[in-house]
Amino acid sequence: MDEMTSDQYTSMPRPATGRSPFPPIADFAFLSDCETNCLIAPSGAVEWMCLPRPDAPSVFTALLDRGAGAFRIGPYDEMVPAARRYLPGSLMLETTWQTRTGWLLVRDALCMGPWHNVDERSRTHRRSPTDFDAEHCLLRMVKCVSGAVDVSMTCEPVFDYGRVEPTWRYEGAGYGEVVATAEDISLRLTTDMRPGIEGRGLNARTRMVEGETHYVALAWSPLPPPRTPSEATERMRRTSEYWRQWITLGDFPDHPWRSYLQRSALTLKGLTYAPTGALLAAATTSLPETPHGERNWDYRYAWVRDSTFALWGLYTLGFDREANDFFYFISDACRDGHELQVMYGVGGERELDEQSLPHLAGYENAVPVRVGNAAYKQKQHDVWGAVLDSVYLHARSRAQLPESLWPVLKRQVDYAAQHWEEPDRGIWEVRGEPQHFVSSKLMCWVALDRGAKLARMYDEPEYAAKWQTLADQIHAEICTTGVDERGVFVQRYGAQALDASLLLMPLMRFLPPDDPRVRATVLAIADELTVDGLVLRYRVEETDDGLAGEEGTFTICSFWLVSALVEIGELDQARKLCERLLAYASPLELYAEEIDTYSGRHLGNFPQAFTHLALINAVMHVIQAEQNSAVGSFAPANQPARG
Repeated sequence: MDEMTSDQYTSMPRPATGRSPFPPIADFAFLSDCETNCLIAPSGAVEWMCLPRPDAPSVFTALLDRGAGAFRIGPYDEMVPAARRYLPGSLMLETTWQTRTGWLLVRDALCMGPWHNVDERSRTHRRSPTDFDAEHCLLRMVKCVSGAVDVSMTCEPVFDYGRVEPTWRYEGAGYGEVVATAEDISLRLTTDMRPGIEGRGLNARTRMVEGETHYVALAWSPLPPPRTPSEATERMRRTSEYWRQWITLGDFPDHPWRSYLQRSALTLKGLTYAPTGALLAAATTSLPETPHGERNWDYRYAWVRDSTFALWGLYTLGFDREANDFFYFISDACRDGHELQVMYGVGGERELDEQSLPHLAGYENAVPVRVGNAAYKQKQHDVWGAVLDSVYLHARSRAQLPESLWPVLKRQVDYAAQHWEEPDRGIWEVRGEPQHFVSSKLMCWVALDRGAKLARMYDEPEYAAKWQTLADQIHAEICTTGVDERGVFVQRYGAQALDASLLLMPLMRFLPPDDPRVRATVLAIADELTVDGLVLRYRVEETDDGLAGEEGTFTICSFWLVSALVEIGELDQARKLCERLLAYASPLELYAEEIDTYSGRHLGNFPQAFTHLALINAVMHVIQAEQNSAVGSFAPANQPARG
């Protein structure tokens, strides 16, 4: 059998005629070291990886164009594994392969190790150092566990979103270290295999027999990569220890759904950017919300709303350090009097100019492929309430707040007070005309209400009184203007349309869960804003979102419905919906943004922080209600009921 060339690699995974050459979105595995991340297809190919940051240009881009670079290791003549799993309590992937001649195990990890900035301070970290730090190395270890297997390794990075092919050169006299350079980035591959430079990449092939192991490491910083099998094994051990220590900090119920909670917590942690405390909305850009459609966005940034809600999810399970880090990220972003934006780059960048990449074919030909996100310019009035609610929840448990954060928070409450009467583009970032969205008014009320509570907590009675008075005014207007003749809250003033964001009303304690208007709204959404029982954000024909085409059901909205149903006392209906949603999880218990109810396919960017945080809150609602908690007084695992 001839050696596999780089051109053969890009065509080999293509299935039979009529089937997409792209793996289903839900079939990807997600790895992270909390500084970068990657997605690995079932074939064993790394098909998405951006370096050195998760919002930097990609070096492996096969996810969006089959010829735009990948990094595969596995059996030479097999592309479908026997099994895949995460090592328990970690973001380390194990893939099992069965071939005609033997069995193979591949383990993949983005390595974690001890804090390495010992002699001088880190140039990227703004948050307090921890005991562990990213080692800027993707490590892949292979072991033949039975028989004999022909193993192939192909590494074909194409820098700058598939536009720039690198130059390869060997380092030293042997085959074990090879460097790829292009523009201002370089990759260093170390291995105990014998790769050859062929075309635009590296290829290696060897026959492994039972008991043999090999490793391949890809590094992108001055930190030394592993150069021996024993060093590689130690890196894997340290990485496993990091994840085990982190997940042990959580408080997980003894329940059959525990694994979903742990996987969601690990995914949210993997979407954090440790140097600044930012939290990504998702790891990818331009995975389509509608097959072959134009609803393709770049989610590799830190949305203030998504991040604060995600911290609520982590906090529910007992993790609070991530909240501290994000609050300081917000403080940094608002330094020098800057107004809080909708979103930021993971380093705190304020401008995220949007452009399309026409040279990329797109996932299953969905175009345009976008990088950057013009939504950073939008006015969305819910961000102030999201921050204030998260801070309030956190402050109640600790009975303290960093002094440096209080002036920033006061400005956010004042912004809400100044702008709540104005139209905005809402939680869903519609690209049509601004509207008076009820959910935006709701979150302005949250900003004033939580601001007043924090002011009382920190002995600022004048602020507390002023803000509470305005909160009561907003509350009264919503209850007067934001309700239809049925007593159901509507999407926007003057309309009859429903919106899934209204499910936040009982969760944000806007009204008691037994209020007839809350109950009517939750049940109306369950009956009228669903497709096969799963929840849409809104009906596209009723909402000017500035785009064409349909979209799938938003999974976060369905999980919100679970929580809201528990709040109003419909536990059986909530449990059944939650069971159904958990059954839609990917084989590795991950979620994209949307689910196509007809096929069960995941749609949109992946994995999605918003979805996983909503899963945590929904599952905990059901579990605590099953444990005879009082309906309407849901509390995080480490906190009494919210007031």
